Amino acid sequence: MDYENYIWDLGGTLLDNYESSSHAFAATLWAMAERVVLHSEAYDALKISTAYAVEKFAKDLPGFLEEYKKLEAEVLEKPILFDGAKEVLTELSARHAHNFMISHRNNQVLTILNSAQIDSYFTEVVTSDNGFKRKPAPDSINYLLDKYHLDPAKTVMIGDRPLDIEAGKAAGVATIYFDSAVSTTEAPTADHLIHHLTEILE
Repeated sequence: MDYENYIWDLGGTLLDNYESSSHAFAATLWAMAERVVLHSEAYDALKISTAYAVEKFAKDLPGFLEEYKKLEAEVLEKPILFDGAKEVLTELSARHAHNFMISHRNNQVLTILNSAQIDSYFTEVVTSDNGFKRKPAPDSINYLLDKYHLDPAKTVMIGDRPLDIEAGKAAGVATIYFDSAVSTTEAPTADHLIHHLTEILE
């Protein structure tokens, strides 16, 4: 793949967070209401979105989201990257490509990137604290395109959820859908489908 600009999602794309997040979600649900949720159900719901998971399992629990986020933040203090993540970022930088990130998380993202020792690879990291509409709205991507005068034809959005692909398409850039499970039968219509991050270097 030959692009000049790579716009990354974080959770589920570079950061293998769904495993730890689902445990934190289940632990919070048990602590607050002694309610049991299967790990696989929490995992699948969180992969759609945190809001969806809360609506499905804890919409009647005031303060659940705040408590879950506190526990999740503790877990993410020791971030785990997907295999090949640092290798890909290193090689893209060696090719003089530009890496950007857009995350729904707040500025905790900066701490996560620093802990994972990949913060230096990114020209800019856009978080919820920037105030843009959440993906699939293309606002944050358009911001990067405008600020850095990026050519949409040479720019690609990389994510693990349909909303990442929708945002990229709405902004007029190419898209890469990352499916780490290697089992998706209904992947969104992206320009590229990969099961390992190093496929980006091919």
